[in-house]
Amino acid sequence: MSAARILQSDFKYEIVRKIFEGGMGVVYEAKQLGARGFSKRVAIKVIRERFARQPEFIENFIGEARLVADLIHTNIVQTYHLAEDRGSWFICMEYIRGVNLDEMMTRLQLSGRALPPELAVFIVSRIARGLAYAHSKTDPEGRPLGIVHRDISPKNIMLAFEGDVKVTDFGIAKARGFLTDKEGEEVAGKPEYMSPEQADFKITDKRSDLFSAGVVLSQLLTGQNLFRADTPEGSRERVLSTPIPDFQELCPTIEPRLNQILQRALHRDLALRYQTADEFLYELEHFIYHRGYGPTNETMGRFLRQVYDTTPTAPPPSSTSVTERRSAAGKTVRSPAAPAAERTKSVTRTQSRTQTQVRAQTRKVAKPQSLVERIKSRLK
Repeated sequence: MSAARILQSDFKYEIVRKIFEGGMGVVYEAKQLGARGFSKRVAIKVIRERFARQPEFIENFIGEARLVADLIHTNIVQTYHLAEDRGSWFICMEYIRGVNLDEMMTRLQLSGRALPPELAVFIVSRIARGLAYAHSKTDPEGRPLGIVHRDISPKNIMLAFEGDVKVTDFGIAKARGFLTDKEGEEVAGKPEYMSPEQADFKITDKRSDLFSAGVVLSQLLTGQNLFRADTPEGSRERVLSTPIPDFQELCPTIEPRLNQILQRALHRDLALRYQTADEFLYELEHFIYHRGYGPTNETMGRFLRQVYDTTPTAPPPSSTSVTERRSAAGKTVRSPAAPAAERTKSVTRTQSRTQTQVRAQTRKVAKPQSLVERIKSRLK
């Protein structure tokens, strides 16, 4: 390509706060800065320190970015940019002002609220829409990529306060020519959301994702995961052997037709399971819309904003901006009370200044090596 057809410009990102910390990476909210005061909110996904020097992991991280770069769909979190900062790789992604599905489920449980069944079906129908698009994706020559997400679970489903539902994290997906795949030798994914073939170290196809989506739907409707055990091995064994229940007996509010949809989505026989995400999507949407009216993005957004007591223009709840916050386990964590005596205050301020000086000196002596460490030092 001629130089005249290439536009080159450096991207600059200002890290704002940490959004999520997973086993392999950390996601931050950031501002993408441009000319004349341009600013755009984005999410930055950075590899954790212990994986940053593993060549195979780096190649898969790059492969994930290349794979999802062309997955442009309203129900998939979009990827904008792949970059490197002094040997550390990161992905710039669409910023979702909201929460993941796991966080919402925990919030509902703590508040004693229930998710309306029609919204549970709505959420999974949008997951199915995103999967239908990804499963049918082809390369520029029209050859199917054979994408299988392999990690459909509540933590990988984003809910925007405006009501959008988006699938994210294709980090362990398989797709022809993009990611290293040891399927059959290794098992990847969250055990309690795996399909039977995935849990049994077998080769998977797109129907595996539909089983996982069925597990998510059953959990949203009943409030429990069918296959969760005390250990990963126990969860995989339950995926392989636990009888699929009559969901109407578990939850009387589940209608007979919805029970049938769940039974088919969770069928262990691949031939009797939904064969495509489009087929699954049709059944879900027919269920919620066949009466002539059903939930929309606006319905979903309104419910979510009520749960989190926020408005469309307000910033999302942040645990770093209050003195009282809740941990992931739901326990209340309070900041220490201020000392009562003025003398104690003076000592505390002196100690604080000393600690600040020590930290500053330490940073001068030993500069952070990884991108995650450098970001942590800037956020202090």
